[in-house]
Amino acid sequence: MRRSAVLAEESIVCLQKALTHLREIWELIGIPEDQRLQRTEVVKKHIKDLLDMMIAEEESLKERLIKSISSCQKELNTLCSELHVKPFQEEGETTILQLEKDLRTQVELMQKQKRERKQELKLLQEQDQELCEILCMPHYDTDSASVPSLDALSQFRQHVATLRETKASRREEFVNIKRQIILCMEELDHIPDTSFERDVVCEDEDAFCLSLENIATLQKLLRQLEMRKSQNEAVCEGLRAQIRELWDRLQVPEEEREAVATVMTGSKAKVRKALQLEVDRLEELKMQNMKKVIEAIRVELAQYWDQCFYSQEQRQAFAPFYAEDYTENLLQLHDAEIVRLRNYYEVHKELFEGVQKWEESWRLFLEFERKASDPSRFTNRGGNLLKEEKQRAKLQKTLPKLEEELKARIDMFEQEHSKAFVVNGQKFMEYVTEQWETHRLEKERAKQERQLKNKKQTETEMLYGSAPRTPSKRRGLGPSTPGKVRKLNTTTMSSATANSSIRPLFGGTVYRSPASRLPPSGSKPVITSTCSGQKTPRAVRHGANKENLELNGSFLSGGYPDSAPTQRNFSVNSVASTYSEFARELSKASKSDATSRILNSTNIQS
Repeated sequence: MRRSAVLAEESIVCLQKALTHLREIWELIGIPEDQRLQRTEVVKKHIKDLLDMMIAEEESLKERLIKSISSCQKELNTLCSELHVKPFQEEGETTILQLEKDLRTQVELMQKQKRERKQELKLLQEQDQELCEILCMPHYDTDSASVPSLDALSQFRQHVATLRETKASRREEFVNIKRQIILCMEELDHIPDTSFERDVVCEDEDAFCLSLENIATLQKLLRQLEMRKSQNEAVCEGLRAQIRELWDRLQVPEEEREAVATVMTGSKAKVRKALQLEVDRLEELKMQNMKKVIEAIRVELAQYWDQCFYSQEQRQAFAPFYAEDYTENLLQLHDAEIVRLRNYYEVHKELFEGVQKWEESWRLFLEFERKASDPSRFTNRGGNLLKEEKQRAKLQKTLPKLEEELKARIDMFEQEHSKAFVVNGQKFMEYVTEQWETHRLEKERAKQERQLKNKKQTETEMLYGSAPRTPSKRRGLGPSTPGKVRKLNTTTMSSATANSSIRPLFGGTVYRSPASRLPPSGSKPVITSTCSGQKTPRAVRHGANKENLELNGSFLSGGYPDSAPTQRNFSVNSVASTYSEFARELSKASKSDATSRILNSTNIQS
């Protein structure tokens, strides 16, 4: 049994006890029956009124609860619709009081969510408005009266975050462009003269509208300033080049040059103005020193002619170079020609440098060829001969490769420009071929001269005998003394000193020398003798014994020392300019011809 039912029964028992107690009191007092009835009616009425009042109050409470439940249900349905959530469903059976409490709690919770969403929406709208005003973009389309859904709020938050990122990137771009604009304006001494420039430079950065149009205008302003700066730098650099050129032409001393050294860097307006003033001053000075300036230009022209390998006809084609009437018109002609030549050289610079490299290699090649024909090179002091031979071998390989490379580049250039590339008045390959042909003819001429000289010398020695020669001093060789006479088949051979040895060369055979005869002066014949106790030196040692050689078995007599008596013998002597040339002469000489000439000479003299 419920406690409330127990309490109700206890209340009834208390009421009965109370009524019994009243009746006992009324009997003890002696109250008549009719009064007892009246008093009992009063007690009943009081009890009934109290119970009716209590019942009415409880009935009122029940009505309020039912009304609250109905109101909460309506409001809850509205909130669910506004918040875009499912309607509230009570789980299981419940009392009116609990249902009213649950509904009221749910309503309060949803009202809180509604307020929070409305507050967030309002905050996002304020942020959107601020960002859109700075970025000059349209506001986010949303209904301020309705309650936003969670998805709508999420999209709104994402939109605001995107606006913040856009603002940050545009602001960074704006700050960078503004800094560059300020630097350019300072470099150009430019004062902002438009409202937009003043907004950019002078106003607060946060107040600047970061619209796409403003950013584009800002970039355009920066490009204009940079273009002006570049033009100003180009003008200043041109003025500096003009100043340096005028300095060189006018031969301005260093003291005057240092006076304007401060404006030789930078491109500000004041620097440009100072440079222009210096140019004007130098131009005026140039007019006063016309002849000196033109002569300086002519020196430069000659340098460019050399660098461009101009022929004499091309140089003479510029007639003003030889004029002596030093006027402004003549100066202008020289200026135009030097500009043309400078541009021409810059366009063909790589080719000219290649030709110059070939010229240097060619000169080095000719130098090696000249040294190869010099007999003194066999002294080989310090290993120079080996170095030269290595360099010469390397050059003989690299020179044809360089010619081929230049030929390919020149052919490509001539195809691109549809004109011939000329060096010294002729095509380069023709020029190279001419140089090689000239070198070949020169070698042939020198070869013929040596052959003629050797032939004459051979004939002279066959008639008169070889002349004594004084050997050059050599290390490790002592003074030579005459030795005993050595006879081969009753034929006296030529005497040999420390500087001249009797030996076969290239496997040749020693022949008997012709018999001695009286010298042309009629003096007594002198008995020749060989050096006793003297070792024969090596064939080629520091250039020694070049004159004591055998030509295909014919002995060539050498010189005598100063202490030895002078005599003549009848042997063939052939002197070549170089060892290699001498070997070639040997290969061309005929052994039978040489032997027949010696025998004929011997028969005639005997």
